[in-house]
Amino acid sequence: MTTKIPEFGYQRVAVGDVHLNVAVGGTGSPVVLLHGFPQTHLMWRHVATDLAGDHTVIVPDLRGYGDSDKPAEQDRDTYSKRTMAQDVVDLARALGHEKFALAGHDRGALVAVRAGLDHPDRVTHLAILDVLPTLDMWDVLHGANAAVAFHLYLMAQPPGLPERMIEGAADEFFAFFLDAWGTSQEAIPPAVRAEYLRASREAVPSIVADYRASAGIDIEHDEADRAAGRRLPMPVTVLQQDWGAALGYDAAGLWSAWAGDLVHRTVTAGHFMAEQAPDEIVGHLRALLARRQAPTGRSGTCACATGPSCPADR
Repeated sequence: MTTKIPEFGYQRVAVGDVHLNVAVGGTGSPVVLLHGFPQTHLMWRHVATDLAGDHTVIVPDLRGYGDSDKPAEQDRDTYSKRTMAQDVVDLARALGHEKFALAGHDRGALVAVRAGLDHPDRVTHLAILDVLPTLDMWDVLHGANAAVAFHLYLMAQPPGLPERMIEGAADEFFAFFLDAWGTSQEAIPPAVRAEYLRASREAVPSIVADYRASAGIDIEHDEADRAAGRRLPMPVTVLQQDWGAALGYDAAGLWSAWAGDLVHRTVTAGHFMAEQAPDEIVGHLRALLARRQAPTGRSGTCACATGPSCPADR
């Protein structure tokens, strides 16, 4: 890795059966930032630098991504979001933090949600960027509109074929998403883009295993939580594009089934919003970190698209 977050220190931290590549910067209450696909921890470079002014900011590469370890898929648990969430909790503890705020984008958001469900005593605040809960994601994809998520179905297949297909044109495959999901080429400069492609090219089997888990064991975990009535008890902010209008679902309504103290916002930036609109994302994260548990008599749910003055942010 040649591109790094400026003024952040880097280390490899042992958690469970893997070592994670982690950037740490700043001082103050801890905030952990989890990246998405097909990216690495570098997607948070602007947001992390801002938050480090008054927080300890912990930015790892997820297992199977970037410069973290990429264990072979031994069983269904190797890349389950439950396993990856345990990595995050263990990482925070290894760095001296029993409790922490958590933000995740895309795949990292799925890990963050699982961490909030499995470890509600550890996650104080939760931000979720541009994803749906795993169970709901599969429920809302149907018909021709599901073509936008063709990669989910490809990587859900048994080991072998999807890995070979992607490895045959890895740079083209991963570059497709960087181009199709963004609204500004300037948001991902050439050096960062090259790092994303390099890291993804070297991680095809583990990336596929991560997605395969979301078509199998992750669904089972979500179904068990739904049946048990488990919800996210901490203040939650969800930031999403307006995919609901195109795909025919109520994103805020889906999330409200999982979180009682919820602020749901539609943002105008593309999927890579932390790189395309970092100041806006920092504003939402700071508003989340300032929130307390919703008082009795108010659900805490807000689906408005206003700025930081939204009542639910207070």
